[in-house]
Amino acid sequence: MRIGLRPLYDWAVAQSHKPHAPWLLFFIAFIEPCFVPIPPDALLVPMAITYREKAFRFAAIATLGSVIGGLVSYCIGALAMHTVGHFIIETYGWQDAFRRFEHLFDKYGMLIIIAKGLTPIPFMFVTLASGIAHYNLFLFLPAAALSRGGRFFIEAALIYKFGDPIRIFIEKYLVWVSLAVLALLIGGFWVVLHE
Repeated sequence: MRIGLRPLYDWAVAQSHKPHAPWLLFFIAFIEPCFVPIPPDALLVPMAITYREKAFRFAAIATLGSVIGGLVSYCIGALAMHTVGHFIIETYGWQDAFRRFEHLFDKYGMLIIIAKGLTPIPFMFVTLASGIAHYNLFLFLPAAALSRGGRFFIEAALIYKFGDPIRIFIEKYLVWVSLAVLALLIGGFWVVLHE
């Protein structure tokens, strides 16, 4: 397992030194909520460790990319509902479950977006669901910015304050840190699938 993780970590660290790193971070943060659930933290953390003085700038880039990607995903959810959404709901017999979800989303929408945006539950599920439920876009955007920005800026603040000890810890316990992140992601998927 160490053989597979170390090159990936080294690649992320190597990218953090390159001039295109902020653009790559933006791109990964953008595609995560709408196409590929790869957490941008995988690049944000090495970049912030490498350039501690830019940690908050990197958090802002990740937040902006994530919110714009979330908006795209919201639109996909909203448009999918009008095109194939009803077919999918009827095919799987989800009519009652979807009505309950819409009711919960109408009642607790912003809290659901904020809570799930801060957790390892894939943000893609939240953004698509927001669009499908036609959640108020003017509430969705600040909630998405708050949840994603909260997560990325907390990471940036910790790295800015503690810096090198965090890098040493991650490099020393890379396998265990990776397993913990993987367990959180799997747990997030399990929660989404069993809600």
